[in-house]
Amino acid sequence: MTLVSIKRRALTIAVHTLLWTLAMGLSLALRFEGAIPPEFAMAGLRALPVLLVIRIFAFYHGGLFHGILRYAGMPELRAIVRATTFGTIGLAMCAVFSEWFRVPRSIYFLEWLTALAAAGGMRFVIRSFGDRNAGIARSSDALVPPVVLLGAGNAGELLLRDVLRSGTPTMRIACILDDDVAKVGARIHGVRVEGPIDRSTMERVLETTGAKRAVLAIPGAAGKRTREILSLCRDLGISLQTLPSLQSIADGQVHVSLLRDVAIEDLLRRDAVTLETDEISKFLAGRRILVTGAAGSIGSELVRQIAVFEPALVALVDHNENGLFFLERELRAKFPEMEFRTLLADIRDPQRIARVFEEIAPDVVYHAAAHKHVPLMEANPTEAIRNNVAGTRVVADAAASHGCDAFVLISTDKAVHPTSVMGATKRVAEMYVQSLTGRSQTRFVAVRFGNVLGSAGSVVPIFRAQIESGGPVQVTHPEMRRYFMTIPEASQLVLQAGALGSGGEIFILDMGELVKVVDLARDMITLSGLRPDVDIEIEFIGQRPGEKLYEELMFDEESAAMTRHPKIRVARIAPQNHDEIRAAVDRLDRLASNSGSVETVRSAIGVVVPEATLGVKASRTIPATSEAPENAVPAIAT
Repeated sequence: MTLVSIKRRALTIAVHTLLWTLAMGLSLALRFEGAIPPEFAMAGLRALPVLLVIRIFAFYHGGLFHGILRYAGMPELRAIVRATTFGTIGLAMCAVFSEWFRVPRSIYFLEWLTALAAAGGMRFVIRSFGDRNAGIARSSDALVPPVVLLGAGNAGELLLRDVLRSGTPTMRIACILDDDVAKVGARIHGVRVEGPIDRSTMERVLETTGAKRAVLAIPGAAGKRTREILSLCRDLGISLQTLPSLQSIADGQVHVSLLRDVAIEDLLRRDAVTLETDEISKFLAGRRILVTGAAGSIGSELVRQIAVFEPALVALVDHNENGLFFLERELRAKFPEMEFRTLLADIRDPQRIARVFEEIAPDVVYHAAAHKHVPLMEANPTEAIRNNVAGTRVVADAAASHGCDAFVLISTDKAVHPTSVMGATKRVAEMYVQSLTGRSQTRFVAVRFGNVLGSAGSVVPIFRAQIESGGPVQVTHPEMRRYFMTIPEASQLVLQAGALGSGGEIFILDMGELVKVVDLARDMITLSGLRPDVDIEIEFIGQRPGEKLYEELMFDEESAAMTRHPKIRVARIAPQNHDEIRAAVDRLDRLASNSGSVETVRSAIGVVVPEATLGVKASRTIPATSEAPENAVPAIAT
């Protein structure tokens, strides 16, 4: 503790002591209408030191001398009520055992009330004075740019409060807009809600305030509404900043520092994921967790999400040395009390994986290691088999033989009606994992979802780099459609699905609607402040080998059933015979190890996955809308 903080705390105690002394005197004066009998005045003087000692102890123990009075809020007010009440009850209890400082019973209530008003009122006055001075400074400073705040909810109020308290003005909230008509005309911290977020209201307030910037303070806004507001701001020639989504604001606090430009994730944002945290906590807390592919986009986010639930140990397994190094540094800084083990290993090496399992003895395994790039796997099908199929078998067998409680395979929508080697090998991995159900105590499940925004090598960072270089932005086909999900959303639902599984399920995450990739490209160009087809060209380069025009993830009611979580379904897919699928995997592994030709390997995969049409482009009809077609049912369902 510094000398300055000691002096400030001593001054705070002294001021409270004076206020409590005045409160005792005022309560006696009120009780006796100003004519205090000498005997009660003396009793009050004798009671005062006892009251002060108890109060100082209660306020200090409650942390009420530690905070900055200007920032007092409702939590501190509740603490003041508790501490003040404790002091009054303590004095009354002392009076029961001694006549020395007994006062009329009404004095206890009057003193409690006046002391509460004094301690709370002092904080209110200091805070109001500070906020008023800050507000006056903001409003009188012509150099501080006016801003239109969009959203009069909790986030908007917290952001406005943070602006008013800011010691260095960066913006001045000129007015507030909100779609809730009941709030129109109301004032929040002195700033008026002018009307709904529409063109006419925006044009009016921009003319009167001269604002050139708007701030969207609705963290729960759907992507469609965010897109509409962004388009409106663009048309009116003003910039738009936003707060992150609710699930990205970890502590629930809103600050000016969180403001950022609207990102593509905001335009695709769906309702925040609601997790059954109690179930996930039961599944992970105090247990030993192993994540393969931990240095990858999904694997690393899985580890971050898992760490929140306080497992006993998290083992990070990957063959990417640099990725593991930086991930470990990040995790140890963010979770210093947690035990992490970093293990360089190739999932295709049975001996190494066996040693890892013996060393870690995991309870739960998340298998995120895989080759995922479709064109690369088309050119290197043997590597797809060795990693996605044989590697999965190695890790799954190790989980079964070492008695793990659960094994969760991260799969893909490309495993449905696969037209690529990558998708087909992930389907074989699903089949093998599912066939292990019931052969050991391990519960084997798979989780299938689509494209993840921002993952390494995904379309978003590729488009961003092409825009930064001046274009063109290259899209394979004007009708190419994909499901998209953010990395945190996908990881959270994977954890939820793992906790739901009883064994043998293939879970399907709700990916929302199909999105045209060309629309995604146009949005990203617009977000960069440029004009599609004017400042940045969009070039169609044709489908690549193994690509579909759209992915199939959603199933009709006959092939998929709802779980108790609204964003997770479970496919009704009968498991394969274990001996047969194991023999098929052995054949594929031998073929890959002997470096068979591309066509030979494709033919061999086609035998195992007969519904696969490898190398075929756009083999199915394009849906007329952005929704998945009703007949998007996998031929693998039996």
